[in-house]
Amino acid sequence: MTTTAPASPVGASDETAAVRDWLRANARPVTGSDADYGGTDLEPLVDRLAAATVVGLGESTRFSRQTFGVRSRIFRALVERHGFRALAIQDSAGSGERWDDFVRTGAGDPESVLASAWRPWRSAETVEALTWIRAFNQEHQDDPVRIFGVEPPQAESADYDVVLDYIRHAAPQRLIALESHLTPIRTAHQVDEHVQRHQGIHPGRPFLDEARDALALLDGLPESAERSTALAHARRILAFHTNSVAGQGGFDRDERPSADRVIEWHRATGARIAYWDGIAHTAALALGAQPEQSVFRGAGSHLRRHFGADYASVAIGFHHGDLGMATAPDPAPDLIDATLGAVNLPAFAVDLRAQAPDPVHRWRLAPAKLRTISGIYDPAQDADANMLVGSLIEAFDVLIHIRETTPLRWLPEFAPST
Repeated sequence: MTTTAPASPVGASDETAAVRDWLRANARPVTGSDADYGGTDLEPLVDRLAAATVVGLGESTRFSRQTFGVRSRIFRALVERHGFRALAIQDSAGSGERWDDFVRTGAGDPESVLASAWRPWRSAETVEALTWIRAFNQEHQDDPVRIFGVEPPQAESADYDVVLDYIRHAAPQRLIALESHLTPIRTAHQVDEHVQRHQGIHPGRPFLDEARDALALLDGLPESAERSTALAHARRILAFHTNSVAGQGGFDRDERPSADRVIEWHRATGARIAYWDGIAHTAALALGAQPEQSVFRGAGSHLRRHFGADYASVAIGFHHGDLGMATAPDPAPDLIDATLGAVNLPAFAVDLRAQAPDPVHRWRLAPAKLRTISGIYDPAQDADANMLVGSLIEAFDVLIHIRETTPLRWLPEFAPST
């Protein structure tokens, strides 16, 4: 594309009648966004996505039943009608293996599979998704859907027990000190450390410091196979807290390893893949007004670089509504979510690659701000809950907009604090 994008984000202040008219003319109603899997409303969208090798299905929040529902519907259609046979999830390799084992073999049950999963997955909606994939695989045993996590192996609660058991037998005089370090930080596997700080429930000392001190308690003990095993688990715990949002001091990072995991899966299996994550991660462009200078490069930006047009990027957002842990107001006027709100439909999809007049093309090329709501969302600071991409059309191929949201149905023991 040769047209030069304007230097500032597009918002309601400079939105033209042509943009509004184009959106209304090109919006395709999504009548079953609330997990109604029987409708045909998504067929044109799914057919358009079917040519891709990898489809990134990103949500603007992980708390909405409607955004999860429409994403799950797209995935099912890609599997049933177009032969997609892999699901990449934002979680560790170990968690992905448990998901995969269940959908391939039926081992265990979805609730047990999700007990150690990343917290946003612990919902009735995810249970339904796993149950559907398992049923599909039972009917297609020679051509099953596989699941994998895009993150490397990470520490889990069981790692802490290995270290504690070793010290309990090898150096019981150090056990109380070790427990004082590990007990508070293993809570991060239920509620992320940065979320604990936001909610005011953090015990105070950085978890990374506690993990370092826990590892140091293994120093000086006699060499043995048991000590080597405990050291490996303690180092995994330290790596988990080092690489966390709190340990890194923010969200900025390069997700090349996550993209490589997707690329390697495709190379090894030939499968076409749906990738479930947040829109910051699935966007085909790095975040920031100057993408080449951005400090956050999501997996989607690397997938676009590798696959080109064979990576399709879908952003699933919403206008307002109940998220369970908070109620989101109408979006600020400068957000794309507010622009899409001019379309008087409960839910719709718009193909950003559709033909458009010059004013609309300039709007699509321009930098754009989109609402993003995470676990540290505060409605009083809604103006800060967004991300900036250097070009709307270079970041996303399709936008799906849901006017009003209701909360996910969390598994009881994993319901977020409000």
